[in-house]
Amino acid sequence: MRRRTGDLLLTAVAPTLWGTTYLVTTEFLPPDRPLWSGVYRALPAGLLMVALTRGRRPSGHWWWRSALLGLLNVGALFPLLFVAAYRLPGGTAAVLGAIQPLLVAGLSLLVLGLRPRPPVLVAAVVAPAGIALVVLRPDAAVDLVGVAAGLVATVAMATGLILTRRWGTPPGVGVGTVTSWQLVAGGLLIVPVAALAEGVPPVPDHTNLIGYAWLGLLGTAGAYALWFRGVTRLPVTQVALLAVVSPLTAAALGWLVLGQSLGPVQLAGFAVAVGALAIAQLPARTRPDTRQPVSDQGPSVVDSSRRTAGGNSVAAAAGRVNRSGASAPAAVDSPSIQRTSSAVHPRSRRTATSRSRRRPARVSSS
Repeated sequence: MRRRTGDLLLTAVAPTLWGTTYLVTTEFLPPDRPLWSGVYRALPAGLLMVALTRGRRPSGHWWWRSALLGLLNVGALFPLLFVAAYRLPGGTAAVLGAIQPLLVAGLSLLVLGLRPRPPVLVAAVVAPAGIALVVLRPDAAVDLVGVAAGLVATVAMATGLILTRRWGTPPGVGVGTVTSWQLVAGGLLIVPVAALAEGVPPVPDHTNLIGYAWLGLLGTAGAYALWFRGVTRLPVTQVALLAVVSPLTAAALGWLVLGQSLGPVQLAGFAVAVGALAIAQLPARTRPDTRQPVSDQGPSVVDSSRRTAGGNSVAAAAGRVNRSGASAPAAVDSPSIQRTSSAVHPRSRRTATSRSRRRPARVSSS
């Protein structure tokens, strides 16, 4: 239980850092250069992480997987978010992003075969309503291009989340290394778009460098590493719900730093969103059973080609290999606990040690 709580808190740090993006962008970054800001945010952070992970490069199918995940999580996401932010009020863009848990719930059922628990589904509906109370204003304008960009960005991030959960990490490769591949791939994909749309990249001054350093090191490299770590350890729909922490953080910083007002309606929205998050993170109830469960989390998330040392799992050593379990997710959204069926094997008879020989007779084991 303590480990799960620790994983939740560490994962929640990621959307908290993302919630600082609006404040840092408005106060520290140059105006009207959103695409180059996306490049400066992703590419240097990715290259730094590559250097820290000793320059390990993808191999095999992880070349195209890293490129696709980099496109979904960075290359397409950053420009689309900037388009939505420039064409829509911040509240409207935040509400569009808050529907991500509903998309993740549907995709997890279709792609991963996981059925979210009813409390999680309720929270996925209630949390965006709370966010709407916090950030929406009566005079909020609706721009169709901005709405389309916000929706596509949300779909891209939800799809990247599901694929990250499905593929896991390559054998012997950590989350930080896989994150660095995605940041480099995504940053490189934004470069030609930024060059065509915004021309020559801007030369940052001291204030801009502070903003880029914050967004690159903490808001991107650190946040994405913690986010992907949580994806591999926690139920995917619960991770998606943590994303609503981002607009709540942005609203709180706007009140604390920028002097923006928070009335009774906004405070009620805070309470609704936080309550939905708390309900979604409650552990599932399990039925008492006299059988010994294999694990309360299920098998770890690994690439489908990963094998244990020597090519055999513990189950294989016992003569029972569950072939479908190799690609099972680390934690399931269903309240039921996975258990293995056991067969009763006759106990091998222990051969007595021969007195006429110094070496004991060979003992067979199942």
